[in-house]
Amino acid sequence: MTINAAAIILGAGKGTRMKSDLPKVMMPVCGKPMIKHIIETLESMGISKIVTVVSPEGDLVKKTVAPHPTCVQDKQLGTGHAVNCAREALKGFDGAVMVIFGDTPLITVQTLERAVNKVSEGYSVVVFGTHMADPARYGRLKMQGDELLGIVEYKDATEEERAIDFCNSGFMTFNGKDLFEILSHIGHENAAGEYYLTDAVQIARQMGLKCTALVGDAEELASANTQEELALLETYLKKRHHA
Repeated sequence: MTINAAAIILGAGKGTRMKSDLPKVMMPVCGKPMIKHIIETLESMGISKIVTVVSPEGDLVKKTVAPHPTCVQDKQLGTGHAVNCAREALKGFDGAVMVIFGDTPLITVQTLERAVNKVSEGYSVVVFGTHMADPARYGRLKMQGDELLGIVEYKDATEEERAIDFCNSGFMTFNGKDLFEILSHIGHENAAGEYYLTDAVQIARQMGLKCTALVGDAEELASANTQEELALLETYLKKRHHA
């Protein structure tokens, strides 16, 4: 069974902070590369198209995700730019498009299905957030009832916004009909000079489209940038298997 949904996996990151020569998404969790966990979860759902964004040196990632297609992000110009690299691969696709960071291997079928279902209810952008006891460095999700008003990065947040404990997990899902139109309006007028995918919420709202955020489990949506965080993911996965 295939469902009318696609996935873009962001897999172009280097393993620098992991102190490894391996691409970050190739770092193992319970003996398997992080990205392989995600691919297998998507395959088990019958996702019709899985595209991975890789760096120019991403041959190892390409082999690992095969036979699924890849596209190359020549320069690392931000998450919005990375997703836009999949434009050709998803041309004309009108189902839900999930954007998944390749270092979030514990994401479950149930969570992915919740996102896809929300798009089918008429939302153009669906973000997963978690309530954090220590939300320091995370982007904050500004809600008004069920409507997501915007994502504010911590460094840009006011004191009032920093008091919000509902934080962006990074996992976003879009209506494929709107995704690349939204991306075409994302600019890079920020301190890093990058195209932020998180700006998609504000742009979608300006286009008159509906955005929302769902609450997810912090352990399930956790990512790994360091060896310590990688070890935590392994702990979480072992706990799940013994539950």
